[in-house]
Amino acid sequence: MRIEKKVWPEYFENIVEGSKTYELRLADFECRPGDILVLREWDPKTKKYTGRAIEKTVTYVSKTKGQSFWSKEDVEKYGFQVIAFK
Repeated sequence: MRIEKKVWPEYFENIVEGSKTYELRLADFECRPGDILVLREWDPKTKKYTGRAIEKTVTYVSKTKGQSFWSKEDVEKYGFQVIAFK
């Protein structure tokens, strides 16, 4: 499946450079390993696409709904962070 999503310029550039190797998204769509994620650069100031896009193959998906690693209070106090590694 091909999935298209908007990405703001600063994040898009990090993806192109290779330093950003993840996406944090609201889980309001299905995404599975093997899917193609088409990331289209979107300028929030002009509210238009810039014309640049990059395709990435999804290798791993983890959803947080239903997980009980942390209490609701801790999540509200600290929030989440995503850590990329290689």
